This record gives sequence, C-alpha cells and structure tokens, in this order.
Amino acid sequence: MRRLLAPIPIAVLSAVVALVALLAYGLASTQPDRGIDDALRAGEREAAPAVELPALEGGARQTLADYRGQVVVLNFWASWCDPCREESPLLQRWHERIANQDAVVLGVDVQDVDDDARKFIDEYRLTFPMLRDGSGDTRESFGILSLPETFVIDRQGRIAAVRRGPVDDQFMREQVQPLLEEQA
Repeated sequence: MRRLLAPIPIAVLSAVVALVALLAYGLASTQPDRGIDDALRAGEREAAPAVELPALEGGARQTLADYRGQVVVLNFWASWCDPCREESPLLQRWHERIANQDAVVLGVDVQDVDDDARKFIDEYRLTFPMLRDGSGDTRESFGILSLPETFVIDRQGRIAAVRRGPVDDQFMREQVQPLLEEQA
C-alpha cells in the first residue's frame, strides 16, 4: 500500500490522467460543427453562414448574399481532391441545366494553389463562378471535415440540403430540382 502512495506512482498516474483529459479535450474541440446537419434532420433550414471571398479569377470579393433569390449549389473542392475530380463534370452539367432558372453552381476552391485550381477548371471546362478560400477559413463555419462537400441553398439564403462527399445525379434531382419550383 505504501508503494502505491509513493510520489513517483502518483506523479505518473497524475500525468496519465492529465494526458487522457487533454487528448479528450483536443478531440472534442476539433470536431466539426454539425449544427447544419442537426437542423436538416429536424426538418429546419438554417441561414447559410456569411461568406465573403475573392473570385478565383480577378479577385473581386463576392458574398453568398450576392446570390440571394437564386438557388445555389455551393460546392467546396480542391484540385488535389480525387472525388472532386469525379464530380466536376456532373456539377458542370447541372450548372448548364439550372442557369436559366435563377440557380447557380458556385464553387469554392479550398486550400489550394491558384495555378493548380486554374488548371483543374480548364481541364474540366468548368464555367460556373469560382471563389477562392486559400486559408480554408469557411470550412469551420460550414462544419466541413473533408472535400468535396456541397450545400444546397434556397432562394431565401437557407441551407436546404447537404452532401458530405461527392454529389450524384440522384442527389441533385432530389435536393435541387424541388427548390427550383419553390417561389422566392
């Protein structure tokens, strides 16, 4: 019993407990905010976080509010992301399909090299607007953990759907198409 109460085992035990507590805190504090997902599960549409970023070409700053009144398919991507490459042709087709219905696909290039992003856009012949988030700061406000992630925003600026991973035609038909028919 005396041996257990000796200073060295107590110090080691205290260090282990402190380390476990610190690790638990670190894991809990780095979890993405999934409030958007929780609201959608509850059938609610939260206002989309405010976004103000430079355009990838030209650098003029744009806000998500600039697109109010339109359905926005907000896609976060990077040139180094293989699933982003797979979904890009589909996003371009949908952009062409919805552009005349007050809707837009809006890309946000995240934590990427400008030249690589431009090559990616040229390679996939992407014509939808692109914003640049070099630091990745918008990731936290949307609870983004990996790329690609896509948020469908209704005409009132509320998030109506989210896909954490690559989108497909079924997602676009089920989540975007009905919003095109909703009144502003």
